[in-house]
Order: sequence, then C-alpha cells, then structure tokens
Amino acid sequence: MWLKKVIKRALLFIMITINCNVKAQDQFSTDEDLKRLLGRCKMNSEVFDECMKNVLNDLKAYYRTGISSYNIRPFDPHYASFIEMRRGDSNGLGGFKLLLRNISEYGWSRSEITKYHTDLPQKRIIYSQHFPEKSLEGWYEFSGAVFGTPIKRKGFWNMTLNDYSQTTSVRRLGGPGSLLKVHIEVDNMGGLKMHISDFLASGRATLDNLTDGMINTMWPLGLPFIKPMINELISTAFTDIFNESFRYFPMEKFLRYS
Repeated sequence: MWLKKVIKRALLFIMITINCNVKAQDQFSTDEDLKRLLGRCKMNSEVFDECMKNVLNDLKAYYRTGISSYNIRPFDPHYASFIEMRRGDSNGLGGFKLLLRNISEYGWSRSEITKYHTDLPQKRIIYSQHFPEKSLEGWYEFSGAVFGTPIKRKGFWNMTLNDYSQTTSVRRLGGPGSLLKVHIEVDNMGGLKMHISDFLASGRATLDNLTDGMINTMWPLGLPFIKPMINELISTAFTDIFNESFRYFPMEKFLRYS
C-alpha cells in the first residue's frame, strides 16, 4: 500500500511540474510575441499611429484564441451575456424595453483596421475597422406598447452584415487600471439580412417570414432612425467586453519608448 501511495504522489508531482513548465513556456512565448509586435512601435514618434494600425492587424492570430495569461477573451466570436436598452415607459406611448441575451458576434478574424489615432491628452484611442461580413446571434425579450396595447415577445434572432465598417473610441476614465469607456459609431452598412422569431406572434412561421421580409427589404430607409440604437447597444456591450479583457493589460510592458 505504501508503495502505491509513493508512486501516486510521484506521478502527481511529475504532472504538476510538466503543467507548470508548459504554462511558463506559453507565457514566455506569448510575451515574446507581443514584445516583438508591439515593440515595433515607438511612443511619441511620428509614425506611432500607423505602426499601431499595422500591429493590430498582425495580432489577428489571437482573435480566435484570446490571451488567457492576460485574461483577454477570444474576439471571434465575441460574447456578451446581457445587453439592455430602455426608451421611456415600456407601457406608455412609444416606450419599450429590449433585452438581448447570450449574444455571439462573428467575423473579427477577417476584419481590418483601416485607421488608428492616439489622443494622449484625452487618454483615448480611436480606430476604424472594416468587416467584409459580420454576423450576430442571440435571444431577445421585448416589451412595449403598440397603439396603447401592451405587447411582450421573446425568441431567437440573428443578423448578417456585409461590407460593414465602424469607428471605435476607447477612453480611460482615470489612471492605470481605471475603467474604460467605449463608444462605437456605425460608418457604413452595405447589406443586412435579419431573422427575428416570434415577434408578430408566437409560433407563427408565416408571420416570422413577413417580419424578416419587411426588415430585409426596408432597412436602408429605416437605418437613419435605428442607427443611434445600434450604436448604443454595441457601445454598451463593448464597454463591458473591453473592461473585462483590457482594463489591466500592461501595454507599457511591450511598447518601445526610446
């Protein structure tokens, strides 16, 4: 019995040692890669912004995996557990409440950063990004009133955007480690296809098709009206995502200052 215990303890020790060595090597290789890429950019140089634009595009290899050693979640897909939007009284004229749950967003690995600007006095970076195709899916809950009649709906939704571009502003609200505030503006949307289940009536596939047809046909006319809501929804989602992944990322560890 004592021999079995010794062998088990020895095997456990070997496994822990191997696991620690693997993690150490992974950490080392990731740090070396980040230093190699970000270290190309010299702070306060005239070409810093152009360098960072190129580096962010080179970092797309991490979009699908994230960087677990720095708690950076995968970017493709992005995931948001909960987004809420309210307008007025959901039981009053024109008021509503929209909840989006378990949202996944795909397409980042094929995106490209087209512009990058550093605003040091405002502790802010601004970058523009183009997606040949971006798709989102999740579940929704909607409550509001139509012509004085309260309605409540919930179901599945998905959306595909083509030739889509957006501009993202990320601002730090204080010193190192303080909260990040993200604002996103839709710049261009070349195409949109959307499906919303059970919006007109639960379990009626014909009405689902009618809803989808109206949205997919009429969206260019409605875009000026719904664009502010899209900006608000994705800005809220990305403020949470960026704080979770990048609030404590030690950028100064990898950038070059001289």
